Amino acid sequence: MESAEIVRRFLNYFSERGHTVVPSASLIADDPTLLLVNAGMVPFKPYFLGQLAPPFRRATTAQKCVRTADIDEVGKTTRHASFFQMLGNFSFGDYFKELAIPFAWELLTSPEAEGGFGFPESRLWVTVYTDDDEAAKLWHDHVGVPEDRIQRRGLADNYWHMGVPGPGGPCSEIYYDRGPEYGREGGPVVDEDRYLEVWNLVFMQEQLSAVRAKVDFDIAGELPSRNIDTGMGLERMAALLQGVDNIYEIDTMWKVLERAAELTEQRYGQDHRSDVALRVVTDHVRTAVMLVADGVVPSNEARGYVLRRILRRSVRNLRLLAGSQRGGSGRGGEDERYLHELAAVAIDALGEQYPELRRDAPHIHTIIDAEEAAFLGTLRTGSAIFDAAVEETRRHDGDTIRGDQAFQLHDTYGFPIDLTLEMATEQGLSVDEQEFRRLMEQQRQRAKQDAAGKKTGNADISVLASVLDRSGQVQFTGYDQVTGDATVTGLLVGGVSVPAAGPGTELDVVLDRTPFYAEGGGQLADTGQISASGSGAGEGAVVEVLDVQTPVPGLIVHRGRVTSGEIVVGAPVHAEIDVERRRAISRSHTATHLVHRAIRGALGDSAAQAGSENSPGRFRFDFTAMGAVPPAVLADAEDEVNEVLINDLAVRAYHTSIDEARAMGALALFGEKYGDQVRVVEVGDYSRELCGGTHVAHSGQLGLVKILGESSIGSGVRRVEALVGMDAFRFLARESVLVNQLSEQLKAPREELPERIAGIVTRLRDAQRDLERLNSARLLDSAAELAQRAADVAGVSYVAHRAPDGTSAENIRKLALDIRGRLGPDRPGVAVVAGVPTDRPTIVVAVNDAGRARGLAAGALVLTAAGALGGRGGGKDDVAQGGGAPLGDGAARAVEQSFEAVGAAIREIMGPGSVR
Repeated sequence: MESAEIVRRFLNYFSERGHTVVPSASLIADDPTLLLVNAGMVPFKPYFLGQLAPPFRRATTAQKCVRTADIDEVGKTTRHASFFQMLGNFSFGDYFKELAIPFAWELLTSPEAEGGFGFPESRLWVTVYTDDDEAAKLWHDHVGVPEDRIQRRGLADNYWHMGVPGPGGPCSEIYYDRGPEYGREGGPVVDEDRYLEVWNLVFMQEQLSAVRAKVDFDIAGELPSRNIDTGMGLERMAALLQGVDNIYEIDTMWKVLERAAELTEQRYGQDHRSDVALRVVTDHVRTAVMLVADGVVPSNEARGYVLRRILRRSVRNLRLLAGSQRGGSGRGGEDERYLHELAAVAIDALGEQYPELRRDAPHIHTIIDAEEAAFLGTLRTGSAIFDAAVEETRRHDGDTIRGDQAFQLHDTYGFPIDLTLEMATEQGLSVDEQEFRRLMEQQRQRAKQDAAGKKTGNADISVLASVLDRSGQVQFTGYDQVTGDATVTGLLVGGVSVPAAGPGTELDVVLDRTPFYAEGGGQLADTGQISASGSGAGEGAVVEVLDVQTPVPGLIVHRGRVTSGEIVVGAPVHAEIDVERRRAISRSHTATHLVHRAIRGALGDSAAQAGSENSPGRFRFDFTAMGAVPPAVLADAEDEVNEVLINDLAVRAYHTSIDEARAMGALALFGEKYGDQVRVVEVGDYSRELCGGTHVAHSGQLGLVKILGESSIGSGVRRVEALVGMDAFRFLARESVLVNQLSEQLKAPREELPERIAGIVTRLRDAQRDLERLNSARLLDSAAELAQRAADVAGVSYVAHRAPDGTSAENIRKLALDIRGRLGPDRPGVAVVAGVPTDRPTIVVAVNDAGRARGLAAGALVLTAAGALGGRGGGKDDVAQGGGAPLGDGAARAVEQSFEAVGAAIREIMGPGSVR
């Protein structure tokens, strides 16, 4: 039974029993505590926590999930996967154990011809929580499971909660006995390899007041309404129903694994190491395809880092596989590309379940192909840095590469730690993983705190949920109003609810209704003022609103400062946004839609929006593209957009169903989440997008759009920046004044300026080259004298020289090599030349043959020299180059210290027995 058929049967079964079929939510979690959706119940979390009223009493879904906490185990076992799909049925205060248990049993054991999965009843076992007599009785008396196949387990295995105060309860798990060839008898408490878990039924019946750990929590009492949350892993079910040993052999995985084996000339099942690598590639390619399809792009933080990491692990494992076939060390095939074809196989394998993958294939390939190309270059650079770290480790007679060096390889050069570990093992070395993990954890905590703090203002999610529970959803009135009366329903200071706040207090304000737009969809938040509108408590209070966020669904939070009076919960207030700022932002937002349409028309559907920011008077628009956009294309796009402005097309916003919007050709942006009803924004017949932002009434209100240019911001992602309205006009006015000044100074008409300036630049470059040749000759003339004045450092002829400021890096290198050549072949020699070509120092170390024979290596010495200058470097044993941070007034002393550091390193290498 194929995976798509398993999904159909599951959803059909519960749909026929009154459950609303809910499409899978995006992998991008609408939850500041999560980067990605990691469980089937995550989209329903606001209903379980009581933050929102569920729109249905029963639901069923096939939810996409990504977990990366145990990513290092992926491939090493056949159970772990970073991307998986969770089938589930949910009840929100409707049915409980009395239906959940029979539902599960009937679906599992009904014959395939009747829409079930056809499992033999004799092969199924169940577990229940230790004290859950009710569930045990239902399994035995109602369903008919023999008592000897019902096992009881404790909190660690059969009790579920969210990890935070809220609902929790016992669970009951269903296991399938795969037979004695898979392990020991005795049920799941004895062997969970033989007895494979297929379905977990969670009975939410208790309210937890405190959660300290998985098995350490306090129960406040019973929930007012009891809920059901179940989870069936699709991949595990597919393995059982397709008669294969593990999830990597099911239909949607095996196709990718088989093609990866063909491309790298491997045979699966022949070698454990290559099998692990093939499984890693299979899982990670599927995960990457699903993440990109949901709007994630590679980056060095948050979910973008998750995508980058799994893509780079894929590239690394493919290189290891290909390299092993060539007898190499796993670095072979400098420019081999595999991911495009593997992504295509994954798209095809999952396309029946997720048709949008086939529709968005060009976008997915653009992102993945670009990241693969970028990382192949990173591998070359990082390998050189790694070699320098190996050399330094050996120079100090060590056997462990420092954790900070491994972290630098990861953080600066994008090297996965497992690649560093693999390469270190090949060199007979280890890595200080504990220090690396400590540095990584510091970075993760900073990123997590920054992301959560932006959304929640560092308030506990449970505090925000309680505010929402008390006040209800906030009504947004800002599409039609810029001012309005409201009531204060909540105040938070430092993340804690307070009844009132006085002058100077920084706080979060919650109103029952508001015209303030909360940051979202690329549009910056409104600013403005909230002031008391009545007499009595809170009279005279004024709050300056500086930011507006939606930390949890349905809750709009105004962040600001009390400038006068005392604001009080329950007081009537008047909310007023900064109208001119809102109008400027709205112009930018509408302009973004128009530029999106123009660029997509020029480059094709693969140019999909990958982000935006709409600010007053200017905007940036990110989109996917394999390379730079030609200036002529940008100019044409700009002309096209401004023609739309001249035609003064009407801008209209309305709500409709998601299916109707797509039928009309409305663009749904990657990474955005849409419900059944969506808001469509149209600019005449020119542009039509799903959007929740604010816009102008007519395109002519934009006045003018000026595209400033485009640039790369990551693998396969480009950014256009532009000005709108008066900002665009003022920019062009300044440009006109500048052109007039140039025309007057050069005594040339405007149209001749490019040619005239090009001629001047050519003559200037020629003069600079002549001057450079003169300086180079003068500089190299000093090489003989410098070599003659070489110092004796531990038996080594040592020359340390600072070139005049402005000397080019090329001439610094030439001088170091010339000095080295004059030190003579019989005695160890080291030449170090430093200079400041522009604002940053450059330093070159050159070692002669006799020096290298005594253990001196330029690559290691330059690390020491550059480190003293606050920088880094690398190179080969004979010559290496590095750089440093801007030196300012301390340049002379810093360069001198770098020379002294190299001298000290030479003494250490040559040892105490060296000639002085």
